[in-house]
Amino acid sequence: MWLGEAVVRGDQSAEEAGRHAHGLSPEDLPDGVLVADRNGRVVTFTRMASRLTRVPASAALGRDFRDVLPLHDAEGRDWWKYSDPYGGLRIRTRQPERTLLLADGREILMAARYVREERGGDVVRLVVTLRDAAHRARSERNRADLVSTVAHELRSPLTSVKGFTATLLAKWERFTENQKLMMLETVNADADRVTRLIAELLDVSRIESGRLELHRQVVDLPERARKVVAGRVAAGDPVERFRLEVHGPLPELWLDADKVEQIMANLVENAVRHGAGTVTIVIEPHEGGAAVSVRDEGEGIAPDAVPRVFRQFWRNKRRGGTGLGLFIVKGLIEAHGGAITVGRAPSGGAEFRFTVPAGTPEFA
Repeated sequence: MWLGEAVVRGDQSAEEAGRHAHGLSPEDLPDGVLVADRNGRVVTFTRMASRLTRVPASAALGRDFRDVLPLHDAEGRDWWKYSDPYGGLRIRTRQPERTLLLADGREILMAARYVREERGGDVVRLVVTLRDAAHRARSERNRADLVSTVAHELRSPLTSVKGFTATLLAKWERFTENQKLMMLETVNADADRVTRLIAELLDVSRIESGRLELHRQVVDLPERARKVVAGRVAAGDPVERFRLEVHGPLPELWLDADKVEQIMANLVENAVRHGAGTVTIVIEPHEGGAAVSVRDEGEGIAPDAVPRVFRQFWRNKRRGGTGLGLFIVKGLIEAHGGAITVGRAPSGGAEFRFTVPAGTPEFA
């Protein structure tokens, strides 16, 4: 994340400039920021910079930036001597982010902006941004996990689709009508599985990038719950396995109908697949909005697993699938301004309970 040239220009202080940039000060930024003046003296050193470098701001301000933030590359070279921020080519305006080593050997992600009085002029501000390299390593591991999971989940249905279609094309006349129907039904089911996986990946992408869109309308939560149950019964689950309880009148709820149904369907499927006994859906008023609880009568979720339930790729020992469903549920609920928790149901199984505010028409 950059403090642009408009943030620190001329004689304007970094603190003042930061307040002018989108109404933020450097302290509001998620990255560490060091700003040095034309003489290389540190004039700004944010709390996050102190946390990342383990250097107190009081020990940094007024000192030469090279003493405050000694950096070396992987070959052991002094980065500041090598890059020469205040010298070198006068057309330089920035240093792209790269991994460097702090004095204690820890990796850190550093990028720099060279602010000049005029094009080709002297550097009047050096703005250095710092990020924890461990965060990027975690992100890279998550991406690798995602690629591995997707490859694994796609391999089985695509192998089935390819195998059955190739067999039918080569030996169509040899099969009875019932055999052909069975193979085509399998291909259709596996195609649906691939479609669901792609939909999950798109949901994850939208949630993580903040591009999830809600199309609000008045939603009848009990009716949506009945629709989810009807879908499960049509798929072969016994109707007596489900119970719907609605307590008290509900306010007018402005929600995204499709996404609310997706949330309920996912939680009910989770209860059916991994719980036992009756699956109970309880809908009731809650602080001007509504609360929905989905309960089962199985073993429940181990207390030590509760903090991980809504993370990407979480699975219990019996859980199949991508491990993205509950992560998506949480993202969809939070996009509505709600929250979700998991605990023990009165019957001893798992209870997923989410709340949503009523919403208003102007956000529709």
